[in-house]
Amino acid sequence: MIKIRWLGHSCFSIEGGITLLIDPPSPDARFPRRRYKADIVLITHDHPGHSGIEQVEGDPWVIRGPGEYEISDIFILGFKTFHDPHGGRELGKNTIYLIEAEGVKLCHLGDLGHPLPSSLSEELGNPDVLFVPVGGKTTLPVSEAVELIGDLGPKIVVPMHFRSEERPDLEPPDAFLRELGKPDIAPQQSLSISRSRLPEETEVVLLSPPKEELKGGRRSK
Repeated sequence: MIKIRWLGHSCFSIEGGITLLIDPPSPDARFPRRRYKADIVLITHDHPGHSGIEQVEGDPWVIRGPGEYEISDIFILGFKTFHDPHGGRELGKNTIYLIEAEGVKLCHLGDLGHPLPSSLSEELGNPDVLFVPVGGKTTLPVSEAVELIGDLGPKIVVPMHFRSEERPDLEPPDAFLRELGKPDIAPQQSLSISRSRLPEETEVVLLSPPKEELKGGRRSK
């Protein structure tokens, strides 16, 4: 069993035997100053809203780009992509992470800014959980995000990177949810899943930020 919590913007904690943190935001990007604890930290790209490693206590493993990693029975593949549709010339590079933890496959798209080539879609396969940016502007348009979901066929879709007090320039998730035919989803505080409890058909889960900051995480090598 793993527990997924959304900590705002594109930041998630994935808690099982150990705690994995993805894209902690930096206060330099107008996000609140918070302290996180984690064993592994993944950074999809170096923009301040996604790379606040100084916010993480202790001495976690930090992964910042493409490659193949195995840490404490967690398997991670990082794939090189771009933050814009022009090969990164406008906004730089982006890393998609495919994570296998507790028998569940999770895919975090980061700030993906272009459609995926078919070869990469095949490598990503059919993730159980897909974290997808839906605020447009600097990432995929809603129509392309929905098309990508159709290509990858995840069991659970978790929207991220949409309008907030810190990022009022982004679009809210409403248009994305309407496009998927799920306009009235109520946010929930967390998502607990296991291999045996995955839905048969794709579901959309809208998470809300926790009322208290991330606790826990243990250093184990």
